[in-house]
This record gives sequence, structure tokens and C-alpha cells, in this order.
Amino acid sequence: MNTNKILVVDDEVGIRELLLEILQDEGYQVLLAENASAAREIRSQGRPDLVLLDIWMPDTDGITLLKEWSSAGLLTMPVVMMSGHGSIDTAVEATKIGAFDFLEKPIALQKLLTTVVRALKKGAAINRPNLSLFNLGKSQVILDLKKRLTQIANFKTPLLLMGERGSGTELCARYLHEPNTPWITLENSTQLYENPNDLLQQAKDGLLYMSEIGDLNKQEQKGLQFLLAKLEKFNVRLICATTKSLPSLVELQSFDASLYKSLSVLTLAIPSLREHREDIPDLAIMLLSQLVESKEAPPREFTVAALNTLRNHTWAGNMDELSNVVKTLALTSLSDEISQDEVSRVLVQFKSSLDSTAQAPQFSMDIPLREARDIFERAYFDHHIKLSSGNMSRVAEKVGLERTHLYRKLKQLGINVAKRGVSEE
Repeated sequence: MNTNKILVVDDEVGIRELLLEILQDEGYQVLLAENASAAREIRSQGRPDLVLLDIWMPDTDGITLLKEWSSAGLLTMPVVMMSGHGSIDTAVEATKIGAFDFLEKPIALQKLLTTVVRALKKGAAINRPNLSLFNLGKSQVILDLKKRLTQIANFKTPLLLMGERGSGTELCARYLHEPNTPWITLENSTQLYENPNDLLQQAKDGLLYMSEIGDLNKQEQKGLQFLLAKLEKFNVRLICATTKSLPSLVELQSFDASLYKSLSVLTLAIPSLREHREDIPDLAIMLLSQLVESKEAPPREFTVAALNTLRNHTWAGNMDELSNVVKTLALTSLSDEISQDEVSRVLVQFKSSLDSTAQAPQFSMDIPLREARDIFERAYFDHHIKLSSGNMSRVAEKVGLERTHLYRKLKQLGINVAKRGVSEE
């Protein structure tokens, strides 16, 4: 008998019995759930190799259940959605959340069996699900980010994503990627001037993603400018990301001003993990669950105090750092229960300058007011530049100044932004 275990979730008893008969005849082990509640119970007892999930159910619809599993890190198996009222929008949404495929009822026998074989083959390669916007958090900050991305999803305008290292710029780009169209990532920046047309041809009718355009040299920037002019011809959407302050690089004449003008027509700032701390406990639990379920780590769980300690960390490396910390804890903790002391032990290894509380500037009370004010303002702006990892747009927003006014103020105070982390990752 086939060892593959398939969970069928459908509120129609006739559909469940039909699929049970077909799949058992093919040698598969079949589990049945008449609603989302029963499916949750079966999923809590172990990972099936494949789920056939109906969209329209009376208690909780399939899309909502799919989102739940994704957010909880339980989408470690391929899921094929089923619906008798299918639409392109629903299929696209399900695919973005993490569904493998979409079957329309009545389901043709050969289509069903072919899809099951493909899904099981895909599932065999899954260790744990990739992060996506659907499991990046439930805070208002993340919900607002999803709304903004949804608003611009149908635009072909090049998009510039600005965020700290590890904050999830690629997750945002993938959220905007249309299923079944090319996804091309720039692996070697020399391609921009050596063969830009090849890049465009590969990404034709799809999406081209560039991860750190702040590092491009002058020749590569010219290649990108050439590529921008050809996007419409090849029907390519370009999404660029940067951890650097491009306006500052323009001022330093290391980034072309006209290229920046072309790229910044549509921009979006990606929040750091510090800006949605309330999501950190759930994210840590999800990451740990993924490691345990994929058998990369023994069974573990966090204490409440441990989760609070994780929540209060500054996470200069954002999701990348959180993933590494959780994996280190999962593999090196001496107990099945990960304590606050264990978390503190590991966080020391990841400590950054952002972890220390900003010290109040020290100066004598006998100096003139103007001099004291300048000392305070230097410390104040230095703190916000470090906190924003050099993203001057975010600094301007935090301190309540127009960007032009901010640069003028920094110049008056003798603050060289290039030396204060603006160009640091």
C-alpha cells in the first residue's frame, strides 16, 4: 500500500466519499474531514502528505484555514484547493498564501490524479514552508503593508522597496508576483551592462527583482537605466530593493540622480521587526514549530519569560536574525523548555549597537544654551540615524522634519551622514 497520506476536507459527503474511493483505488491512505474544525484536529495530530481543501465550507472557509496554517507555520505540506465556484481572483489569492494548485469542481479524474502526483512530488522536497507576508505577523503595521501592496499590485510602474537588512523586501516582491509567470532575480549585477536584453527576455511577462541596488557601480547603473527604458516592450515589472539611503548616495555622487528619479516614482518603506514587536512571540513559536515538525530539532517550547525577552530585543537583523536565534536555541538548549536564561545566552552572540539604550548626552551645565542645544541635537539625530539604519526618509518621518530641512540641519550641526551609518547595511 502507498504510504502517502492524503487529507480530504469537504463539507459535501458525496464529494468526500467519491475522492475516498478514487484515491484508495490508487493506493493512497485517505483521511476525511467534513469541516475546518475537523481538519484542524487531524492536522494537530500530524502532517499529512497532501491536503485537498474545499474553499466553500459552512464553519470556516478554505482560504481562511489556509491562512491559519500559513500563519502558524503549519503549511508544511502541499495544499490543493477545490471549488465549484472558482474564480481567477480566488485561485491567485490561494496561490499567494501557499496553495500548490487549484481544482475546479466537478473534478476530472485524470486532472485529479495528475495534480495529486505533482503535489506529492513537490511535498517530498518541502522541509518547512517559506516565509511569506501571510506569516510575517498580524499587527496593524503588517496589515497596512499588505493593504498598500494590494493597492499597487496591478501597476506596472517600477517599485522601489526600502528596508533594513532582513526586513522582508523579497517577501513583498513575491507577494506582487503573479502566479505562473516568470520570477527572475538578478544574481550577477554585471548582467545589467553585459546582457540586459537577456535579463528582460527571461523575465518577459513576469517580474524582475533586484535585491540591493545601492551597491551598483556606475557602469551597472547605466545598464539599469537602459533596462528601465525597455520594461514596457517586454511587459516586465521591475522591483528593486535597498537598505541604503539613495538620496544620500546621490548627494555623495555615488548614485546617478536621474536613475534615482526614475526608480523613486513609486516607493514603499518596509517596517523593521522593532516596529511590530507584538508579532515576535508568535513568529518565534512558528519558527520553532517548523524546526520541530521538519525534525531539524527535538521537541521544544518557549516559556512566557523567554518570549518576552525575545520581544524586547532590538533585532537589528530583523527576520533573518530572529530565524537564526530561534534555530540556535532549538539546537543548543539543554532542556525541552527554552528558558529566559537560554534566550539571554544566545542573544549576547547577536548583540548590536542598537541593543543598548541611548545614553543621554553629557555636558556641563555651565556652557551657553546654544552650545548645550547643539550637543543634544547631535546626539538626538545620531540616535535616529542609527535606529533607522541610515534610511533618511524614515529619520525625517520620525523627527518630524521635511527631508530638505533635515539635511540642512545635519549640515549645520556638522553631522556627516555618510559616516553615520547611511551607507551601512
